[in-house]
Amino acid sequence: MTNDKSGVKYSINIKLYFCDAFMRKLSLFILFIIISTVGRSQLDVGIFAGGSFYMGDLNPSYPFLQTNFAYGALGRYNLSSRWAVKVNIYKGILTGDDKKSKFLKERSLKFTSNLWELGGVMEFNFLPYYTGSMKNYYTPYIFGGVAVFYNRPKIGNSDLRDYHTEGQTNLAYLPPDETRKEYSYYNLSFPFGIGVKYSFSKRICITLEWGMRKTFTDYIDDVSKTYYLPAYNIEPGDEEYPDLVVSDPNKNHQPMMQRGNSKTNDWYSFAGMTITYNVNLKNRNKCSEFQDNKY
Repeated sequence: MTNDKSGVKYSINIKLYFCDAFMRKLSLFILFIIISTVGRSQLDVGIFAGGSFYMGDLNPSYPFLQTNFAYGALGRYNLSSRWAVKVNIYKGILTGDDKKSKFLKERSLKFTSNLWELGGVMEFNFLPYYTGSMKNYYTPYIFGGVAVFYNRPKIGNSDLRDYHTEGQTNLAYLPPDETRKEYSYYNLSFPFGIGVKYSFSKRICITLEWGMRKTFTDYIDDVSKTYYLPAYNIEPGDEEYPDLVVSDPNKNHQPMMQRGNSKTNDWYSFAGMTITYNVNLKNRNKCSEFQDNKY
């Protein structure tokens, strides 16, 4: 049994190596796209700084609870004074803790995860806006789009997925007609939110924005379904004991008792400020219809 577990963990580590390499290459590709389009007119490039938080089984009710520092880079191509397309690379930290949310303190589950997001959204300005304009220099806006995110929940330095906390790949303790597959570290989300843009100078724009992310996974926090190990039958020294301690820290639940709510998926959020620089290197000596509204 021990050799089987070692083989599974080795296989998982190989997959994670290639997944991490893919994520790094994809991030470099997005950065290349942003940098390579600098020569186009009406392009904003800049940075993001703010916070990230999670809502799910360990925190179903409180936005901004356990908010952590987040940062990133973005490129925004302004299609008109009303519409823009934004591509972003954001990095945040998500944390959840039963004892801090006080939702189910007796469950005593918690997690921490580094999250990377590659996203693309459409922005709609409620007012005509142009960076550098003395007339149309501010506007509230809304945005929506799609993103790919990488999320790897941990406890301490250990990956929670490796403990199979809800019986993933462990058929011995599950009902005969039930199987549970390992969840993926890579998932899709739908970002949407609101913000305000303000042009401080001819080239500089500052925005304040808050965006929620609707995901299609319930395992951002490693919690979704039921317990699976019989706490009353497992003692220290048993092979399953480390898995039990992580899955059920208080060792006071029985198999198939509810551990999470599988009917609702998890959410995460980024909120903060962006500072962008407007690059307008194309046709400097010609005024486009878009630029005619500058003043």
